[in-house]
Amino acid sequence: MSAELASPADPLECVVGRMYGQPIFDLPKDLYIPPDALEVFLEAFEGPLDLLLYLIRKTNVNVLDIPMVPLTAQYLEYVEAMRHHNLELAADYLLMAATLLEIKSRMLLPRPPKAADDEELDPRAELVRRLLEYEQVKLAAARLDQLPRVERDFEWVSVFVAEKVVERLPEVSLHDLQLAWLKIARQARLKRHHTIRREEMSVREHMTMILRKLKGDVFVVFETLFDPALGVAGLVVSFLATLELVKERLVVVTQNEAFAPIYVRRAEGADAID
Repeated sequence: MSAELASPADPLECVVGRMYGQPIFDLPKDLYIPPDALEVFLEAFEGPLDLLLYLIRKTNVNVLDIPMVPLTAQYLEYVEAMRHHNLELAADYLLMAATLLEIKSRMLLPRPPKAADDEELDPRAELVRRLLEYEQVKLAAARLDQLPRVERDFEWVSVFVAEKVVERLPEVSLHDLQLAWLKIARQARLKRHHTIRREEMSVREHMTMILRKLKGDVFVVFETLFDPALGVAGLVVSFLATLELVKERLVVVTQNEAFAPIYVRRAEGADAID
């Protein structure tokens, strides 16, 4: 019988490994294999409660009615195997093993007769409470771990958008025109003596004169539209004519920046008034 087993009837039964596709029937005599080289860790637990919960779910038993005898036996087998590898890590597990043995002993001891109004406390109640709380925390941690996480599931991406800056010229308000007019009036008073005379002037006529000074699309300085030789009355009529042209959108008044000179040019379609 032993001779038949020793003879290599089937070559596949004697193959101990393969190298580059070729079978190896005998191990090298100088091959060194460490003691823990073939050790396989099937499960990794984060603590004694994690191990207990694993054993309960593995056997598919109700956590509210734990069979202490088989559970304690399985737990002690795991702790005994772990003691050979890491004594420091097994300290918490040994404490839980002592707790399980205490609960098992209390359940096996005969119970004294109790009064009718006394409530019997289950020795497993505290352990069940801790297991349920631990399971809730573990499930919550698993749900949090499934959420997308930066630098694990996705990366932050920043995009630089170059925006074109458009210079916005300040609008010419009525106050700006008033200040420009006051400057012109002061210059007129310095250059001409006051004379009292009755003159009849037409705003429409001055509007035509101003449009004639504006040739094409060329911008003209606002002050050059007024002739100080006309006197204050003529300047007033010219200023009113300018306001009327702005109102009728026959001229365009603009300014490069605040407090800068004011420029005037003829608007499109202003030739009809000439």
